[in-house]
Amino acid sequence: MEQERIIRTEYSDVMQKSYINYAMSVIIARALPDVRDGLKPVQRRTLYDMHELGIRYDKPYRKSARIVGDTMGKYHPHGDSSIYDALVVMTQDFKKGLPLVDGHGNFGNIEGDGAAAMRYTEARLAKITQEAFLSDLDKDVVDFIPNFDETEKEPSVLPVKIPNLLVNGAEGIAVGMATSIPPHNLAEVIDATKAYMKDENITNRELMKYVQGPDFPTGGIVCNKDDLLEIYETGQGKIKIRGKVEIEKAKGGKVNVVITEIPYTMIGANIGKFLQDVAALHETKKTNDIVDISNQSSKEGIRIVIELRKDADAENFINMLYKKTRLEDTFGVNMLAIADERPETMSLKQIIKHNVDFQYEVNTRKYNNLLEKELEKKEIQEGLIKACNVIDLIIEILRGSKDRAMAKACLVEGKTDGIKFKSKESKIMACQLCFTEKQANAILEMRLYKLIGLEIEALIADHENTMANIYRYEDILARKDAMAQVIMNELDAIKKEYGVKRKTVIENAKEAVYEEKKLEEMEVMVLMDRFGYVKSIDMPTYERNKDAAETESRFIVKCKNTGKVCLFTNKGQLHTVKVLDIPFGKFRDKAIPIDNISNYSSDVESIVSVASQTELNLYRLIFVTKLSMVKIVDGGEFDVAKRTVAATKLLDDDEVISVEVMGDQRNIVMQTKEGCFLRFPLEEIPEKKKAAIGVRGMKLGAKDTVENVYYTKNAIDSTIDYKGKALELNKIKLGKRDSKGVKVRT
Repeated sequence: MEQERIIRTEYSDVMQKSYINYAMSVIIARALPDVRDGLKPVQRRTLYDMHELGIRYDKPYRKSARIVGDTMGKYHPHGDSSIYDALVVMTQDFKKGLPLVDGHGNFGNIEGDGAAAMRYTEARLAKITQEAFLSDLDKDVVDFIPNFDETEKEPSVLPVKIPNLLVNGAEGIAVGMATSIPPHNLAEVIDATKAYMKDENITNRELMKYVQGPDFPTGGIVCNKDDLLEIYETGQGKIKIRGKVEIEKAKGGKVNVVITEIPYTMIGANIGKFLQDVAALHETKKTNDIVDISNQSSKEGIRIVIELRKDADAENFINMLYKKTRLEDTFGVNMLAIADERPETMSLKQIIKHNVDFQYEVNTRKYNNLLEKELEKKEIQEGLIKACNVIDLIIEILRGSKDRAMAKACLVEGKTDGIKFKSKESKIMACQLCFTEKQANAILEMRLYKLIGLEIEALIADHENTMANIYRYEDILARKDAMAQVIMNELDAIKKEYGVKRKTVIENAKEAVYEEKKLEEMEVMVLMDRFGYVKSIDMPTYERNKDAAETESRFIVKCKNTGKVCLFTNKGQLHTVKVLDIPFGKFRDKAIPIDNISNYSSDVESIVSVASQTELNLYRLIFVTKLSMVKIVDGGEFDVAKRTVAATKLLDDDEVISVEVMGDQRNIVMQTKEGCFLRFPLEEIPEKKKAAIGVRGMKLGAKDTVENVYYTKNAIDSTIDYKGKALELNKIKLGKRDSKGVKVRT
């Protein structure tokens, strides 16, 4: 038994090497496409497996589960979901400019609904995939490499005849890098490729005469045309895309804004998000123009209808959609792909150059292979024609030979030993025969019907055709311009059959500008009940329902609808809420939990006081805590932009029990849990910053805490109900701050 060897090494070195190996594996063999065929490994393997299974465009569909299972077992040892997801995307005409797979069944839709399970759907290769991606695989045009367990062979790249990386685009996230290439129009890309082949010094600017810009399957409008040149020169940048919007007149003088094309970035769940965003514009009072929203999209195309009121400014509303929703969005471009086995960010010209170089390489191998086969045919055809001229001699050799080897030796080397001839002349002629090995085998395997006159004529015609092919193939291989013409002819044929009109409009659109209607400022009353549900009503409504409002509400705050409401909590926090975020309506309209529109959480804190921020700026606040800490704070300190700040500093186990706006009060009365009352002048409470703890208001017993706080005014009686009896606060002896107070007995 071999002795175990332990290799000691630095842990960080092992981790570094392992991570780099993993990262390179993800970059090269999983996440990024190859610039030559524009495919990721999972896509390439799936298409090749379908080709091997014979699932051609003119054959019946096969279950997706069969394709996925076969691909996973032979070529792609990863999860079945990743293979099926790749298969699904290759069928979706709203994601791919040129779908590579013909799907049958539910393969998802543009609104984000997923495909059915692979056991329900069926697929087969698209016609263009068969003709332009896989057709030359049998001509030794690309290298085949072992699969993961070395039991099968797979192509390292598919012999794609078009710059598929541009036509279908690509998206992928690797380790430390990502690719995002938009789809383009097939006809335009082919024209640009031909232009490059005619002039390899062509610039990106000149190429853009052919490739105007991206051509998204969803259409839409690219509205920053002037930025495209820099994007195509550097391989990076941002493309602004907008949906296509039409204005239609509706019944009753109303106007419908109809979205017929969406930005490419909106496909999927973002359509639902867009509808929610439009609804939110109405709910948050950003616009009052919306009457109704409906998604009338179908297989025929996108149709999202927004019904506006009669006097609405439709153009201004559309500009608001561009600004406030994803109807105008940004597509980030990073044209990163694998070139020469390394990731590289490429310009438009570089991508086309790599593809053209690949076409020359593929076609060189293709025509070398075809030439070799034609030369073999020529050799055999010449042998058969020659044999037909001396067929009587050959028959005599065959009849006189004891076995095949003796006859073959005579045909190839002119050996006549052991062969019986009818005459010496035949033997002399047989000695002069010098057929090649292949010719001799062909003669020996030739059937008698080949000696019919018409068959001999056909053989001669085939030979002439073979010679013409040889001359043509040699010419193609010898002259670059001849091969270029062959490639361009193939591109023209593909363009003629599969080229379609551009869907995306390229233009320099004006920046969307909309006039936000100024909110009419007015006074409102904010009502909050004891459960924390809040709403706002206008002043006339409040006056009509004043008694009910005061009975049902815990807090009532008068403020401007453009202002903020401040919530002070027992944990010493201040939460601010915009009044516009609070539902406004009728008195009996439904309120919403304050938790929904602020950072306040009823699970961990409780509201002590509610005030208008405008009011706070004019007054000072009195803070009192459970452990008897008191202070006065200038209300201006709470005019903050943040939604949540600390309103005061607290001791351990302490909490705020009262925050009062300071007006014409003169004395403060603090009541403890055990029944002690202390009344003293407010002048004795010092003014502090909000970050201060404050000073002690009254001395407490060992386990006593402040329970309630009251305020009195001079010459005004103030009576409270204390344990069922009336207690006049002004009759409590006036004491000093930080004293014990008096015990009130009941």
